[in-house]
Amino acid sequence: MKSQKRISSGYFKESFTDRSSLSSSRPPRALAKRRVSKSGRDNLGHVSVRHQGGGQIRKHRLISTLDRIGAEEVKVLELHYDPNRTARLALVELKDGSKKYIIAQHNLKVGSAIKAGDKTSVKVGNRMMLKNIPIGTAVSDIQLYPEAKKFIARSAGTQAALMAVEGNYALLKLPSGELRKINGNCFATVGQVSNIENANVKFGKAGRKRRMGIRPSVRGKVMSPKAHPHGGGEGVNPIGLKYPKTPWGKIAIGKITRRSKKSDKFIVRRRNKK
Repeated sequence: MKSQKRISSGYFKESFTDRSSLSSSRPPRALAKRRVSKSGRDNLGHVSVRHQGGGQIRKHRLISTLDRIGAEEVKVLELHYDPNRTARLALVELKDGSKKYIIAQHNLKVGSAIKAGDKTSVKVGNRMMLKNIPIGTAVSDIQLYPEAKKFIARSAGTQAALMAVEGNYALLKLPSGELRKINGNCFATVGQVSNIENANVKFGKAGRKRRMGIRPSVRGKVMSPKAHPHGGGEGVNPIGLKYPKTPWGKIAIGKITRRSKKSDKFIVRRRNKK
């Protein structure tokens, strides 16, 4: 972690993650494509997600996993920064000379040889089925169901603990604290996702958020009663409501949003409440 010297009030307590171990080379053209910014708008041009827009022009990196590549063993060529995610990327080379991006694990080094298979050695970066991983191992980049392109535990510093393997399912403790059953034939990567210091970053000034495509938000308490249910009054007043509400009068906190999900049967214990 690096801290910025205070040269003005805008740089107060600004910090950055250390990128000295990352390559400064551009991503391969085949693995980076143009990313069109939607600015929080839907196909009709209406703002469906507020406080989004602007930001730095970025290219989308095409991410793969070792089991989808189908390679038994690959070599890590470089570690790259990805502007679209918090985790670092590892550029690997296959035996045929082609290159792919995968999510880099913590302590994964340049030149390391990693592989994927139904059952491999328990080594950082190796990928195998959950049913063949020893109990208590930290895993990440977990496949949600067999042959799926959906994954969990891929953000910076996250990891899940393998608690047990019972029958066809593995019991995992997710970063949120939730205990969940996942099919034992799903693939997972051994180790913790890279860039574990990302949670300690202090942005320090509004300009860094604007470059990320995040626009300012205004509290409802400082608005007029016509603009927001929380508005009105003089000075610092409470919102005057039993529950906080959205600008459109809907309950904002405490309302159940998950109903009749088929995957509820796989949840052994809900995530921890804040």
